[in-house]
Amino acid sequence: MRQMHKYGFTLVELLITIAIIVVLSAIAVPVSLSMVEKSRQATCIANLRQIGAGLQMYLGDHRDVLPVLALGRASKNSDEPVLETVLFGYVESEDAFHCPCDKTEFKKTGCSYHWNITQNGRPIDQLSFLGNDERPERIPLVSDKEGWHDEKTNFLYADFSMSDKVRFVTTE
Repeated sequence: MRQMHKYGFTLVELLITIAIIVVLSAIAVPVSLSMVEKSRQATCIANLRQIGAGLQMYLGDHRDVLPVLALGRASKNSDEPVLETVLFGYVESEDAFHCPCDKTEFKKTGCSYHWNITQNGRPIDQLSFLGNDERPERIPLVSDKEGWHDEKTNFLYADFSMSDKVRFVTTE
């Protein structure tokens, strides 16, 4: 009598294998999405760092006086002086003005960031914002146009640090 060998999986083994794959996928997908978002936010912070370095070079060329810029522009065809046009020669590429989480603004206007117009034309050592005189770590210069990072906004402060934390408050 010949003994038959069975090849392949039983139905129970197949179902257990599929269940394990489903569980591992359920764990891996949210983790990978979170990592992608953190990577995008890190790129945005790096962009602000590059804009800050460009702004420091601009200050060196203009006797430590900040530029006079519009908050932003409605389209790339507008001629007003804005962050991405005035600082373009001081940064490595136009990609510095594009937050990877921004799917619309950069295409439309050429920049994912707003300039703080309250600091227009001020010497870097005479900034003031909401009563935060002489506290450059509390004076925002550039920010995301929207809260693209889990409803958070990244800021470049006057001490050239970057953060998604709001540091400015009104004084009493």
